[in-house]
Amino acid sequence: MATSNNLPATWSRAWSRPVGWFLDHVLYRTVITGKSNIPAAGPVIFAGNHISFLDGPVMFGAAPRPMHILVKKEMFKGFLGKVLKASGQLPVDRTGDRTTLQLARQLLDAGRCVGILPEGTRGSGAAETISNGVAWLALNSGATVIPVAILGTRQGREHRDHIPAMRRTLYVSFGEPHTVQRRKGESGRASMDRAAAVIRSALAGHVQEAVRNTGQALPEAPRATPDPDHRPTAVAGTPADHH
Repeated sequence: MATSNNLPATWSRAWSRPVGWFLDHVLYRTVITGKSNIPAAGPVIFAGNHISFLDGPVMFGAAPRPMHILVKKEMFKGFLGKVLKASGQLPVDRTGDRTTLQLARQLLDAGRCVGILPEGTRGSGAAETISNGVAWLALNSGATVIPVAILGTRQGREHRDHIPAMRRTLYVSFGEPHTVQRRKGESGRASMDRAAAVIRSALAGHVQEAVRNTGQALPEAPRATPDPDHRPTAVAGTPADHH
């Protein structure tokens, strides 16, 4: 639900916080580390890896501060859509509309927290590529970026739509804070690519650290259907821009 200035009302997060806690600590057993890395005040971007549809809710429930999470707009339908909207989550049009990113920036400018899963789609969660949307937000808001490793929401060869069994142990680890800034004389695109590379490296590194510390491996990446006519080509590894 939005206020007159188009920002979700602050009270919209109040009722959803206990729901997140219930998910993490009653339905599942969530081990949370790194809370001390999160600033007690000021704008924060929580950037988490993405392996399951539960990642956003689990991150939401584990964080010591409430956040507005960017969720694909296709989820904002029916009863679930009403719940997402009422809890202050933000619908993202992944075809390139930046309206939600602008709204997320306003939330950060107001000192709130925004959650984003910058890989854009569920995969192995290794953060091999991320969208430039998170870089744009970080550069234009000056917000602190906290990499978040989420493990256990999908394991082994479980399908991307798999619902983990109740009381499974999940892991959420909040990494060390990072900030990115534009450099004098640097183009906007170069700034975004550099910032995205910094954030991707921080997230990927933190995920691997969490894997080592917890012993919980990442799931296998979904296998794409092979194209017999496709020939591999060398392509520069620039972050994909889904936003």
